[in-house]
Amino acid sequence: MTAATMIDLADTDVFVANRHHELLRRLRQESPVHWNQSGDGGFWALTRYGDVVDAYRQHDLFSSAYGAIMGGSFQREKDSASGLMLVASDQPQHRQLRRMLHPAFDPVMVRRIAERVRQLVDRALAAMKAAGGCDIATDFVLELPAGALMVAFGIGRADALHLVGLTRRMICFRDASAVGTAPQEQRLVLAQVQAEIFGFFAELLEERRTSPGDDVISMMLRADINGRPVTDEQILYNCMNIAVGGNETSSHSTCAGILAFIEHPQQWDRLCQQPQLMRGALEEVLRWSSANAYVQRVALRDVEVRGVTIAAGDVVTLWNASANRDEDEFAQPDRFDITRSPNRHLSFGSGSHRCIGAPTGDAEMTEAFSALLGSGLRLRLAGEVIRMRSNFILGFTSMPVEVGG
Repeated sequence: MTAATMIDLADTDVFVANRHHELLRRLRQESPVHWNQSGDGGFWALTRYGDVVDAYRQHDLFSSAYGAIMGGSFQREKDSASGLMLVASDQPQHRQLRRMLHPAFDPVMVRRIAERVRQLVDRALAAMKAAGGCDIATDFVLELPAGALMVAFGIGRADALHLVGLTRRMICFRDASAVGTAPQEQRLVLAQVQAEIFGFFAELLEERRTSPGDDVISMMLRADINGRPVTDEQILYNCMNIAVGGNETSSHSTCAGILAFIEHPQQWDRLCQQPQLMRGALEEVLRWSSANAYVQRVALRDVEVRGVTIAAGDVVTLWNASANRDEDEFAQPDRFDITRSPNRHLSFGSGSHRCIGAPTGDAEMTEAFSALLGSGLRLRLAGEVIRMRSNFILGFTSMPVEVGG
């Protein structure tokens, strides 16, 4: 038995302890197409960059209709959002939904979001400076998704932060420290939180029917798919898609980026001296953090990858977090280097399933790091960094810092 065969990527302790990079490296070397047995089921893990890219782009072989996140039982049943939510759709539904959602991510909307995020970040930085520090994971980076949600859905900051809290509880439903729930009650918590999120958006939907505006729900109400009005189900599921996708990636990537700069101060010094390196720095933060660790697919028919046969119906996971550190694609992949070029990371996916919200996430992170750079503040850790108990989103529940000169 090789070391790789003993790895269980469903074990969230591996990710809480930040041991996943070493384990994924072993898989790339020893078992790049790896059957991960877990409990009463299992899944295939693709860990090499080329294999992950191929799987992203071969949507006729690897279906998204079963949902992007693995279920605990690894059942081969389609997600309830199949064909209705962008990330849980195959062609032609995926193309139709993407076209319908495109106005929500156009340059005008992105600029509006960037302006609001900058206002919130500036205020958070002022509070951080006055207090001499803060918890980056709770007091700073949550302003990024809050600003985006305020603009996207036409809501106030309190409602936006409430929604961020709900989506965070949904992602963290297995983390007792985050949701305060015993393991046997986790599924119940997940169902309750999902229902609350849908209820939140259902109320907004009813308001927008009578008082439309320039928000995402109003855009969807005005849209059509093949000449037919967008259904309430499609609207609600894609509101969920936008809220979860947008909330988690930008905030956790920013948190990871701040930690990376604290741990690699020479890189922060270089960015301070050469602020024109910001674009490359953000790309390296995205590669380094790989906040969305994997996505799930299901094989539609038997397929061979590197001489290994994946059977029709098998769950297949595409490990962005591994592909982004593949030695064949990235020189010295475990080095944090803001001048890395080329940097074709997969943190936003690839092909037709490249994240539609990537420009928004870029704008949020640009505002956050530009504000930090402009503040002249230097941060240092002031306590234990606590990572989220999840193998899907590589994030943080706490990262206390103090302010230096």
